[in-house]
Amino acid sequence: MTPAGKSDAGLAPLLLTIVELVRQLMEAQVIRRMEEGLLSDGDLDRAAESLRKLEEQVVQLCEIFEIDPADLNIDLGEIGTLLPKAGGYYPGEQSANPSILELLDRLLNTGVVIEGDVDLGLAQLSLIHAKLRLVLTSKPL
Repeated sequence: MTPAGKSDAGLAPLLLTIVELVRQLMEAQVIRRMEEGLLSDGDLDRAAESLRKLEEQVVQLCEIFEIDPADLNIDLGEIGTLLPKAGGYYPGEQSANPSILELLDRLLNTGVVIEGDVDLGLAQLSLIHAKLRLVLTSKPL
């Protein structure tokens, strides 16, 4: 099998990788909120059950598309891996070689604002101008 799974799997490996990244980010946020005492027992039970079901669905889709779940962890060379190695990250603890997931979790925990302007055009004509402001945080605004 190729690292991205079956050659006819199309976008499935990429989509499953994104779903797994988001699932692990949500899991990290649940752990952070649990440790801060911000979740009731009922909230924690519902979150844990939802995360467990989502993980099962990712594994089931990997089986359907004949993708090794380990292949969802993309190695980005010098940047590192997308996901931590199994058991290699716990929210709030820093590792020597952080994964992209760990860096995103830190950003969500502290928050970040990104602003920018984008101009799109052709033939020396500015046709689209976009002013962007993105607030990315796990905290309520």
